[in-house]
Amino acid sequence: MKFGPVPTQEAVGTVLAHSMPVKTGALRKGQVLSDADIAALLAAGHQQIIVARYDPCDLDENTAAAQLATAIAGAGLYISKAATGRVNLFATGPGIVQIDAARIDACNAVNPMITVATVPPLQRVEEGMMIATIKIISYAVPAEDVTAACVAGNGALALLPPRVTTASLIETDIGKQPATKGRRALASRLSRLGVTLTPRVIVPHAAGPLAQAIEGAGGEMVFILTASATSDVNDVGPAALRQAGGEVTQFGMPVDPGNLLFLGNYGEKPVVGLPGCARSPALNGADWVLERVICGRSPTPADFARMGVGGLLKEIPSRPKPRANL
Repeated sequence: MKFGPVPTQEAVGTVLAHSMPVKTGALRKGQVLSDADIAALLAAGHQQIIVARYDPCDLDENTAAAQLATAIAGAGLYISKAATGRVNLFATGPGIVQIDAARIDACNAVNPMITVATVPPLQRVEEGMMIATIKIISYAVPAEDVTAACVAGNGALALLPPRVTTASLIETDIGKQPATKGRRALASRLSRLGVTLTPRVIVPHAAGPLAQAIEGAGGEMVFILTASATSDVNDVGPAALRQAGGEVTQFGMPVDPGNLLFLGNYGEKPVVGLPGCARSPALNGADWVLERVICGRSPTPADFARMGVGGLLKEIPSRPKPRANL
């Protein structure tokens, strides 16, 4: 593509680089100039204009953006129409976004005029939320570069939808019934992914009663919120899960708030031991875990280890001690 000033009378079929006033209004940037447009520009006194001229091997911005969007978009995504070199990708429902970052990086490395921007990997989204935008910066780009970008980014984006619809929350008490704020906070989190809670279950804060509750829990996954924070892999929550015949796959995570979480399974059911901060609606490590588990992307120990970078989240007012004074 060639870009620059040309005599107006020679600009038929080129792309107008900047909006230009004429007697009847204005010609918009990006417009392919017709004979009538040239006459209007000359009548308005514009003897020279800045335009883009396509090379025979170029693709115009909209065609290039549409082709790239089709290549990188996987299941669960809606592709908008192309306009001004831009195509947006939207979620067709709730879930988390699966992104092959290496493919997006490779796509963006082909040509600086070909760009893809996305939300962070595994971000929770709702129906209609934009998860990526493809923008062709110049008015046209070489077709071979578009092809290379499509190959590099092929299938890099997809939506992982929820795989469960119901869950149980088991709460423990030490001498008094727990407040309802923890259950309300969890119900709100789950509702974003279309998951509902089964009837409330409260048991004494001891491994035996909690193990029995795990064994009898309804729903497709189980959450445990203990009256006292889980402070060891052998504490009441993890011990009860093992006593019930389940498995603890992770205790602790490098996300704050949210360190004192444990993850495991009871048969086919995922089990999440919630940290105390899950009683607050504020973002914490439990959000990252439950969203991924619900959408079939249960974190591995390596996944947990990678959460530390970016895992220092906003302070919550419910902390008993301000950390700045420690």
